[in-house]
Amino acid sequence: MRFSFLLLLAYPAFSAALMAAEAQEPRVIDFRAPPHNYLDWQPQDRFARLQQKALKGEVRFDTSSDKAFLASLLKELNIPVSSQIMVFSASSLQSEIINPRNPRALYFNEDTYLGWVPGGLVEIIAADPVMGPMFYVFNRLRPGGPAPDVQRSAKCMNCHAGNATRRLPGLIAESLLVSRAGSSLETYRRDVQGHQIPLELRFGGWHLTGGHNLTGHKANVMGIPTNGKNEIVPVNPGQYSDLSLHLLPTSDILPHLIHEHQLGFENRLVHAIYTMRQLKHENQGPAAAAAKAEIEEIAQELARYITFADEAKFPAKGITGDPAYTRDFLGDRRATKDGFSLKDLDLKTRIFKHRCSYMLYTDTWKEAPKELKERVYYHMALHLRDQPDARHSHLQPGERLIIRGILKETMSDLPPWWR
Repeated sequence: MRFSFLLLLAYPAFSAALMAAEAQEPRVIDFRAPPHNYLDWQPQDRFARLQQKALKGEVRFDTSSDKAFLASLLKELNIPVSSQIMVFSASSLQSEIINPRNPRALYFNEDTYLGWVPGGLVEIIAADPVMGPMFYVFNRLRPGGPAPDVQRSAKCMNCHAGNATRRLPGLIAESLLVSRAGSSLETYRRDVQGHQIPLELRFGGWHLTGGHNLTGHKANVMGIPTNGKNEIVPVNPGQYSDLSLHLLPTSDILPHLIHEHQLGFENRLVHAIYTMRQLKHENQGPAAAAAKAEIEEIAQELARYITFADEAKFPAKGITGDPAYTRDFLGDRRATKDGFSLKDLDLKTRIFKHRCSYMLYTDTWKEAPKELKERVYYHMALHLRDQPDARHSHLQPGERLIIRGILKETMSDLPPWWR
């Protein structure tokens, strides 16, 4: 199989002068204002579609108990129960009831994230293909009654549209040393998401189970202030909490890693989409040189992320993912005629065998501006060509060939020069 990367040499490139444009202050986009009008947008995400079905009586949820309602909601959203991860830091709108005695469970697929804490509310974040994450909160369930009402929430923006997400609607995860009450005593990582974060800086305030083979992680502990210092004490799953209140007793390493990768992809792509829309609005026509330089920088960042150029180092013994989650995660793998897929797991030295993100199959990527995708594909091609330069050479030769084949067989929006 030949890949026509010779066309790259003739593909229109941006001038050196443009690429050396004077650095600008980070752009701040008001997502509430034109041309975005986020709060006025009629959502088209997975959960919004489910809501419409429920209103028409086409879907019914089991409301006999909190756990039954949660399980039926996950089923209708096509979110595997095996994706469960648990956090006990006092986060979300329900911080007053989340702590080491009452962890919050999170479940997710490629575009929808559901959080629930015993005694609390169900919260959902669903990726709208145009506007990015939409936030929903259910009222409390009355067991045996009708399904609780649900509303879009603007309160979530206090955290989900701050510095961590470049002041745009986004997904966040933190790593903290927490107190008995779940409040933060120390911060290990904040305002950044993605698979590039060293594993030893993740998982603070989270439960971590399974064959992770990590020895210096921050999971499963809390701090007790003592004589001006924080005494570190264990908080193993179920040590202080009743795990029978949850659908599973686990918080496996593999869904943790997949979740982090998706957060990093979604936030970078949403930032790129909003920036493109803003630039078109401001320029009222062909983008100026400075705008093109900004787009180019964003495209380079996305291409590096999509191809796992900066993925964090794995433990020497690799990891072992939960078999149930592995099965569920691979359930919708898109394979080539030779049997290769972007979802194929490695887990020895990295997450995936073929380092190119399966998140390219999401609706958010499919609906992204054509001009943006064209530039991202161009920079991906620099990583995937037969003889990349030093800046684009982290992929192995055979791996690059396989990735090119997977993309050509499973993607429908590649630019003509890829063929």
